[in-house]
Amino acid sequence: MTPMLLDHSAPAARATSDQDHLHRALARFNARRLAPQVPSDVDDWEERQLNELDLRRREHAFVEAERVLVADEAARAPRDAHGFVTWFAGLAERGPGQGDALFPWLAQHATLEQMRWFLTQEAAGEAGFDDLVALSQVKMPDRVKVELARNYWDEMGRGHTQGMHGRLLDELVAHLGLRPEIGTTLWPALALGNLMVAFATDRRYAYHALGALGVIELTAPGRVAQVDAGLRRLGLGAAERRYFELHAVLDLKHSQGWNAEVLAPLIEHAPELAPWLAEGALLRLRAGDQCFRAYRRALWGEGMAAPAP
Repeated sequence: MTPMLLDHSAPAARATSDQDHLHRALARFNARRLAPQVPSDVDDWEERQLNELDLRRREHAFVEAERVLVADEAARAPRDAHGFVTWFAGLAERGPGQGDALFPWLAQHATLEQMRWFLTQEAAGEAGFDDLVALSQVKMPDRVKVELARNYWDEMGRGHTQGMHGRLLDELVAHLGLRPEIGTTLWPALALGNLMVAFATDRRYAYHALGALGVIELTAPGRVAQVDAGLRRLGLGAAERRYFELHAVLDLKHSQGWNAEVLAPLIEHAPELAPWLAEGALLRLRAGDQCFRAYRRALWGEGMAAPAP
């Protein structure tokens, strides 16, 4: 029998940490700075800029500390286009978090309550792939920009609002009555979103962003297919599952295009970009791995062994 979701109100589960405080602060900051705004009658521009500077410093320290952890592996990535793309594609098998036991369990055993909790975490940490692509394409080479435009157009439902990928996820969240909130989300889920926003908004990490977005397209199909299978098992219809069903297929095409039209041309033109593209991919995979571990700990307990069905 599948266990119920663990009680997150317990004192140990409420214990705070520096990472917890940091990523909640950055998540709130990112929500504010990316939201459309209007001029304010209150003359607080300088105060807001000073507050933003402090948060940007903390964001920078976070990213740089993470980079140290993958720098050696990223430096070993090949610097020829064919070799790099082959190395990159291999991350689907050997990268951090790949083949995590969480996803077969979601497909085969999770209760509706547990699936709802998982999806709430995922929705709260979602940075918006469409917006990340739009921010990352600025001033990129023409061939790269065109491939990113193709990807963005698919994310936009190819011009139909009802097919927009972000909207499909929002509709699933609404259908299940989920309430994603920064205050109730595990910090690794927030950290993943914070990492992607940092890459997309700081042009020093422009190539990290392309590596990170590319590795999402590479590795997502297998995971989303298993989430889709779990939702189907739990009785959700095709309309509610469309976000996951779509990405299980479309991301395979996107990954092929990303490798051929983004990564290969960049390395052909500038082999010295290989470590930065590799760092972005490895950091995104590492952030995902932290999420999966945190999810399993919350769902299965400290031992993180899959509970018996």
